[in-house]
Amino acid sequence: MSLSQSTIDTVKATAGAVSQHAEAITTKMYEILFSQHPELKDLFKDADPEQHKKLASAVGAYAANIDNLDVLSKAVEKMAQSHVRTNVKPEHYPMVGTAILGAIKEVLGDAATDEILDAWKEAYFFLADILIAREKELYYAS
Repeated sequence: MSLSQSTIDTVKATAGAVSQHAEAITTKMYEILFSQHPELKDLFKDADPEQHKKLASAVGAYAANIDNLDVLSKAVEKMAQSHVRTNVKPEHYPMVGTAILGAIKEVLGDAATDEILDAWKEAYFFLADILIAREKELYYAS
């Protein structure tokens, strides 16, 4: 499976705006996530206090390289290993996806059109599928 060209184009076109507001988006994402799913706080109890900044940086790197994901292979591997250490499961990804899309909409307001949100949704779940597959391998190997 691959990303649609329209998604790649839209994510690249909005990468600057999302990156400019990435810390606000990721901070808001965690607020939304924990208000909707307080049970997930345990997954983050040992997280770096600056986790939202790391996620913001990762979102920006993903958007900037969405048409050349090989550049991100080391970062994806590091994320997958971290997720396995903290017991992230496939069922967590839709919860995070809903929260991050809600945060994008809230922070960017009317600039986050349905077309933009649909593209980011496709991009998020594409990356989620890559991470889930790699984490499954890591869980199996351990």
